[in-house]
Amino acid sequence: MIKPFVIFGAANAAICVVAGAFGAHALSGELSNRQQDVYATAVQYHFWHALGLTLVGLCDRSRMTGVWVAIAGWSMLAGVVLFSGSLYALALGASTRVGFLTPIGGLAFIVGWVAFALALMRSR
Repeated sequence: MIKPFVIFGAANAAICVVAGAFGAHALSGELSNRQQDVYATAVQYHFWHALGLTLVGLCDRSRMTGVWVAIAGWSMLAGVVLFSGSLYALALGASTRVGFLTPIGGLAFIVGWVAFALALMRSR
């Protein structure tokens, strides 16, 4: 159950590199300063949570498994999709209605890290 989070983390880290390069090169001069800032925030949070997913997945190696680890991984993945995904969309010109997903994704990130902390506290 935990191994997929390592795969999700590594895949998301690769996507971050592509997204960052795309933003720096292909979108250079195409976005307003505000849109560039939003896009950069999406990449930054995406990257940190790709690392978080990898860390959660590596818990299998330390025998730290269980429901809290699973909640941490799925919440971080949901956060990437909702938070970073909505910011990518907003930066690229999507309707501002997409913005309602951003705080839901932020909450998913928080749940993920709290669940990870609980998994650490409950480990042997």
